[in-house]
Amino acid sequence: GEYFCTTRVGIMAFVHYAVIKQKSLVASQNRCQVLSSSALVSNTVVGRNRRAQRNLFKVVCSSELHARSDQRTGLALKEFLKRKRTLDVDRSGLDSVIDSIAEACRELSELIAQAPLKDLLGLDSSGTFNATGDSQKKLDVLANELVTSYLMKSQYVRVLASEEEDEPIEIPTNISDDVTQYVVVFDPLDGSRNIDVSIPTGTIFGIYEYIPGESKLANALQAGSKQVAAGYALYSSATQLGISLRNQGTHIFTLNRSTQQNEWLLSHHNLIIPARGQLYSLNDGRYFDWSDGLRKYIDTIRQGFGQSGKKYSARYVCSLVADFHRTLIQGGWAGNPRNHLRLTYEANPLGFVVEEAGGRGSDGTDRLLDVIPTELHQRIPVFLGSSEDIHELEQYDVQQKGSQKYAI
Repeated sequence: GEYFCTTRVGIMAFVHYAVIKQKSLVASQNRCQVLSSSALVSNTVVGRNRRAQRNLFKVVCSSELHARSDQRTGLALKEFLKRKRTLDVDRSGLDSVIDSIAEACRELSELIAQAPLKDLLGLDSSGTFNATGDSQKKLDVLANELVTSYLMKSQYVRVLASEEEDEPIEIPTNISDDVTQYVVVFDPLDGSRNIDVSIPTGTIFGIYEYIPGESKLANALQAGSKQVAAGYALYSSATQLGISLRNQGTHIFTLNRSTQQNEWLLSHHNLIIPARGQLYSLNDGRYFDWSDGLRKYIDTIRQGFGQSGKKYSARYVCSLVADFHRTLIQGGWAGNPRNHLRLTYEANPLGFVVEEAGGRGSDGTDRLLDVIPTELHQRIPVFLGSSEDIHELEQYDVQQKGSQKYAI
């Protein structure tokens, strides 16, 4: 890099400072850090050259003082994917699929923000139900149509499967089977029961490579470990997009509404979930329906008698994406002990995201990504979070037995 100083001693002092601060420079901006000379020059030099004290050191940081440039916050999603592509020559199709999902989520965030003003709250007027018998809200239907339309425009998506549809959809294509194509599974609007009261909601998606010669159902029922990418969108005080690429980490982008482009800008690069947290997230109102093992585990950590020795607190939104996003950043775990969350559309994608962030996804006994789906809308217990917390939880019998259904 280029360093501009006013004195020879100042140069030596700056080099010494740069060596000490190299790690912090990696995590900070990679351009133009202005440092006051008074912080670097010794008292002797201060006495000799007061004018030099007042001058500012202008630093143009070299790449040697930084890790990969995509670590900067503020990098646009398309540019981020382009730079990641250099690590894998056959990634342009996948980037196109991710970009289609990002565009759908951006438009969906606008719909959600305007829902109270555009009569988009409440149940769908047709009184429809989704494939698993849940009543559909207006925004459930619109979100499903929106994400589906964007994916069908992508020439690289061959099969898509939605939580809101009975069967997967196979998309005709003129692309040769020699070109990698993809399968996308998604929950278009997670947490929609909260939409009428403006509680955060989200979109969840998983991406697999298409297997030529297999049926559309077989393509949609791949094990979670076969995903090449997965992620979620969070519609909250900020609209954020979490993306995980196989063996390339978990990254979060924030929708920048301050410009006409409304770009997704990198805000968390290579996010690592804490190995252990101090929060758990599930519905305590079901306490008396839980297994004895789960009640024992929760009582133990709440009293501070668990492996960490710390008293845990509960944080529960009842919107999986919101609870998961907080857990990913702060640590701990979020989940549901009964057969409620969908393996294909929710558990596997978020299990992939948390593992790429250094955490663990479990059904209470086994790794989520190892479970082979047998049905498109298969439900399963789900626990997602810090690796040490999930391993501790797995030592108890935490799965809720029975098939209880709750009105709210």
